[in-house]
Amino acid sequence: MSSRGQRVNHVGAYMLHGSAWRETSLIVQIFTREHGNVALVAKGAKRPYSALRAVLVAFQPLVVSWSGAGEVKTLTRAELAGIRRLDGRALMSAWYMNELLLRMLPREDPHPVLYDAYDAALQALQEGGRAAAALRRFEWVLLEETGYGVGGDVPAFDDPEQERRMRPLLRARLDELLGRPLRTRTVMLELQRYS
Repeated sequence: MSSRGQRVNHVGAYMLHGSAWRETSLIVQIFTREHGNVALVAKGAKRPYSALRAVLVAFQPLVVSWSGAGEVKTLTRAELAGIRRLDGRALMSAWYMNELLLRMLPREDPHPVLYDAYDAALQALQEGGRAAAALRRFEWVLLEETGYGVGGDVPAFDDPEQERRMRPLLRARLDELLGRPLRTRTVMLELQRYS
């Protein structure tokens, strides 16, 4: 390996979170099938004419490349690999999944099965399917993949009655592991009071 560190090219990814860094750059947290959660600096991404500005959007499938050896790598390329149209409750559900991934997964710990479950959940949310079923299935896979599963066979989350029975069990398990409520769950509960 060179002194510049590893180089990763053309990897499927989703951006989980982005935050400003210096005047023109962003620090983005991405989730990939082969590398797990990776922190990248997107140099110049905040500039008005940056090609990255329109590409680095949450919930959209990306193809990315990066290089570097430290905890935060340097994004060298990013392209959209499709468009996911999410709105309303589907959008809040997707933010909830992102928050779970950011809080529960260590950096650079690959979880291909979880990546596929995230992608499938986003697809279900885009298609207007039952958000509850997609979320419970995602939560189940997340807990199983991280070693905190509740055991047994995967429930039939498409059955509304079974989904309702599993919801308190999964939420209690996640609350126990996370130690404090998720921001997105708090917002969702507040929104439900007004709908």
